[in-house]
Amino acid sequence: MTTNHKEIGTLYLIFSLIMFFTGGLMALLIRLELFQPGLQFIEPNFYNQMTTVHGLIMIFGAVMPAFTGLANWMIPLMIGASDMALPRLNNLSFWILPFAFFLLLLSLFMEGGGPNFGWTFYAPLSTTYSPPSTALFIFSMHIMGISSILGAINIIVTIMNMRAPWMSYFKMPMFVWTWLITAFLLIAVMPVLAGAVTMVLTDKYFGTSFFNASGGGDPVLFQHIFWFFGHPEVYIMILPSFGIISTIIPTFSRKKLFGYHSMVYATLAIAILSFTVWAHHMFTSGMPVAGELFFMYSTMLISVPTGVKVFNWIATMWGGSLSFEIPMLFSIAFIILFTIGGLSGVMLSITPADFQYHDTYFVVAHFHYVLVSGAIFSIIAAVYYWLPKWYGRMYDQKLASWHFWSSIISMNILFFPMHFLGLAGMPRRIPDYALQFSDVNAVVSIGAFLFGFSQLIFLRVLYKCYKQKPSQNFSKWPGAKGLEWTLPTPIPSHTFEKPPNGP
Repeated sequence: MTTNHKEIGTLYLIFSLIMFFTGGLMALLIRLELFQPGLQFIEPNFYNQMTTVHGLIMIFGAVMPAFTGLANWMIPLMIGASDMALPRLNNLSFWILPFAFFLLLLSLFMEGGGPNFGWTFYAPLSTTYSPPSTALFIFSMHIMGISSILGAINIIVTIMNMRAPWMSYFKMPMFVWTWLITAFLLIAVMPVLAGAVTMVLTDKYFGTSFFNASGGGDPVLFQHIFWFFGHPEVYIMILPSFGIISTIIPTFSRKKLFGYHSMVYATLAIAILSFTVWAHHMFTSGMPVAGELFFMYSTMLISVPTGVKVFNWIATMWGGSLSFEIPMLFSIAFIILFTIGGLSGVMLSITPADFQYHDTYFVVAHFHYVLVSGAIFSIIAAVYYWLPKWYGRMYDQKLASWHFWSSIISMNILFFPMHFLGLAGMPRRIPDYALQFSDVNAVVSIGAFLFGFSQLIFLRVLYKCYKQKPSQNFSKWPGAKGLEWTLPTPIPSHTFEKPPNGP
């Protein structure tokens, strides 16, 4: 099996694409059931399984492997390295992933069904009332975590030890910086997730009482442990996006990135502050007023470095010679829609308001604006941006334009009305709902199927690009003309040797 960083990066991206469509199919089943009130197509227990596995697949199977694939492809090229520092470890970290998701999907076919307790697997739902397939779920989560930790170690060692001799830390591209910080976050929080799922395992199968109140445990303890992992995890899924957007925007603005150093410090600030905000997911679980105030203000504070990034991207475009190629269009859409998701996040951080928003579709709208228009749009932008560089083939720009416009329109039809459903009080994770929500749910479901169809256009773009001959139409791409496209190449070590003494 290959240990080449480019081939492993491609494997990650292909696996991510397969998981994206698998999780998307589950989302379409959910929206099909919610098209009208009442129970039409799937049973409530199976509906719960779909919501659980959809979330797990999209987070751990689609978004994170896609970013890892981009890191494998681009980080060695950007820092002038010949490969990743630990190529065999790189190989292992990928090949255990398909096994993990095979176990997770296999759990759906067990007696009693798959995991039905939500992707957050709160106790006691995951300990006392869960189906026998919980063991497979826990095992698959452990394997996913091992894969993430191995990949993070590899990225850190590669960046720290294999940079070109002339490349100091503050000469690294922003994509490399964001991934370096993300890798440290992964190493910090993945063991916390491993501890949480291990305690769920022992509570369910070995008679411990970590989260069982009758045995002296505390169910709220699970929420603290899970969200101490879960909120940095949100930034693990968005920091590489910031690096991608910080690469694409300068290219198609014909300008250097505005405020490079402030972008690095803002990324560091986001990573550090992400460990101080976990309990904003738990305002309704009961905590002292002082605790509620602390987590409310720390959550508001984390929006400041994020705002710095948005300001810098806009300042980069300001006065630039803009070219609206497909990656640039997705990047601009990212800035606008991610900002909407960030603003609704600030609304959710307000403690008294969160009592009304909590566990409603407002929360669903918020995190999908962050993750779909944030993480997924940035991944698509990166593929469009680097695909000609990778394979020497230019994709069909007209078809890609159709993909962009259909995605952006359908995504807003799908997720924007969810804000109004949440504000009106519609709870999330429920297969049935009151009649007054029926019209808006019909619109949302139509948007879901349109968005799913839009991604089939993306498949067509990739297939058509793959089938054409290398270099065909490549000269049309701005990157071929040298618009901040050429990446650093390895420089022979003898270049930096001390010159011999004169005669």
